[in-house]
Amino acid sequence: MKLETLAILNAERAARRAAILLSDLDDGGQRVVREAQIGDDPLADLLTRHLLSGKSGLVTIEGRQVFLTVQVPPVRLVVIGAVHISQALCPMAAALDLSVSVIDPRTAFATPDRFPGTTLVTQWPDEAFASSVPPLDRYCALVALTHDPKIDDPALIAALKAQCFYVGALGSRKTHARRVERLTEAGFSAAEVGRIAAPIGLDIGAVSPAEIAVSILAQIVASQRKSSAGQVAGTPGQAAGSSSQVSGGA
Repeated sequence: MKLETLAILNAERAARRAAILLSDLDDGGQRVVREAQIGDDPLADLLTRHLLSGKSGLVTIEGRQVFLTVQVPPVRLVVIGAVHISQALCPMAAALDLSVSVIDPRTAFATPDRFPGTTLVTQWPDEAFASSVPPLDRYCALVALTHDPKIDDPALIAALKAQCFYVGALGSRKTHARRVERLTEAGFSAAEVGRIAAPIGLDIGAVSPAEIAVSILAQIVASQRKSSAGQVAGTPGQAAGSSSQVSGGA
């Protein structure tokens, strides 16, 4: 691999942006397609499928064997509220290799005994995002579970501004209606507020904290796989002519 190619991949990794390295096995040629460039690439449809799956693989492009190395930032899950649902959610998320942190200024709830092995931040969300927690981005999922607007709202605002690929909030439809009013008054559009999954989680009839945690995590995974942890910048639904030029599995 050329140093220039390696430098591009390292730079994209450091910036938490996805990239795909195409290696032609016939002539050894390589090129990197950055996430923001996929929409304009002749192989946009193929590259998008691999980015959505997060999997590398061998494909045939116009009779040539090409290996696609998919580099996707690890997904982070930020949980707002050290509540019973969070206790069930965190180990499930860790089992899916998600990087999990819990933010709650209420030190009586955010304790290592209740959340063994989980990163705990005992600050208000706006303070945490300004100092203790890495910046939110498109490869982050945020769930707000406290029912307390003083804690949840600043976190939701930060997540919407950062364009996190998943934003969810616990609460009834009535509770969410009041939340929508507050966020609208804060300057968010209907489309932006509409990105919040509320009531949170897939509708599986969940009752217990563990069942609700399952529904939330399933919704997060569905959002990640359907949108590649956000939207591939500028990618159309179908690249013109790509289906006739490319064969190979995603």
